[in-house]
Amino acid sequence: MIPRERRNPDAWRLCAPRRPVRAPRTIEYDLFARVTRQLGAAAAAGARDYAGLIRALHDNTRLWRTLAADVAGSGNGLPQDLRARLFYLYEFTEAHSRKVADGKAEAGVLIEINTAVMRGLRGAAGGAA
Repeated sequence: MIPRERRNPDAWRLCAPRRPVRAPRTIEYDLFARVTRQLGAAAAAGARDYAGLIRALHDNTRLWRTLAADVAGSGNGLPQDLRARLFYLYEFTEAHSRKVADGKAEAGVLIEINTAVMRGLRGAAGGAA
């Protein structure tokens, strides 16, 4: 035991996490928000930044693919109906992203879907972010 007079009163700061622990839904919300901002910026840039659009579509698809794998797993605690709807949205976003990349569709629908999911996450998290 360290004698009281030699204890460092600030030692707890060395062990304390630098960031507060965040709820999983808050993390999911933040991921959707970042990808959705990226999609919006890429859509606004249009043909001037095709590479940026492809990056944004890729990041969005990767997010949805990860979500789809999670909701397809047997350990997912969401209701089956919600899991099925989220998986369908993954399939839609995957197909629509290809159309956007080919110049046959706009990214606005993807932004709307992500925004709706963000509203659901915000509501499910009790308004905390």
